[in-house]
Amino acid sequence: IKKYGSPAPTIFSKVIDKSIPADIIYEDEKCLAFRDISPQAPVHFLVIPRIPIPRISEAKDDDAELLGHLLVVAKNVAKQESLTEGYRVVINDGKHGAQSVYHLHIHVLGGRQMKWPPG
Repeated sequence: IKKYGSPAPTIFSKVIDKSIPADIIYEDEKCLAFRDISPQAPVHFLVIPRIPIPRISEAKDDDAELLGHLLVVAKNVAKQESLTEGYRVVINDGKHGAQSVYHLHIHVLGGRQMKWPPG
């Protein structure tokens, strides 16, 4: 936590400390995955690190192992969720990237055909 100063607590801080309920579908010592409360696809879950990195653009180079772990978890949970036909992985960054919660989170969306371009 010292690494990023003291970022303001977010709703995800409360999911991590279990002070607000979430449909957690995976959890380990580095991260957790839970269903999005406003799903944009039949399957829509988030993967978040326990360390509150505010934005992907603020991640440090030595976070590479953690960032890789988040993607491996996204892949494994997508398989657990039976997303065998594919899925989309999205990280929004900052205002122009439509980031709404300033705690790094990976969206995994699937269960339907995605469109391109997305935005």
